[in-house]
Amino acid sequence: MASTQDYLDYVLELLRDVSNVTYKKMMGEYLLYANGVLFGGIYDNRFLIKKTQSLEGKGLKEQIPYPSAKPMLLIDSENPNEIKELVTLLLEGLK
Repeated sequence: MASTQDYLDYVLELLRDVSNVTYKKMMGEYLLYANGVLFGGIYDNRFLIKKTQSLEGKGLKEQIPYPSAKPMLLIDSENPNEIKELVTLLLEGLK
């Protein structure tokens, strides 16, 4: 099942406090970038971010975005401040 434009718009609104968020549509899903760095995506209308050591212990559930993919972390918060904090930690962990 492909993700919808409405769900993308919803996630982009949740990411409004994260600097320079962009996306690319790919095979019915959306890849999410911040300052040109891939940090997550929208898969089957699920907002998933990369699993990094910097996010361990944050209580995020693992999910598989598509068959044979590495696990990612599900964002189920609707709090833009919390999401900004998680994405910031994730990006720091990618450095």
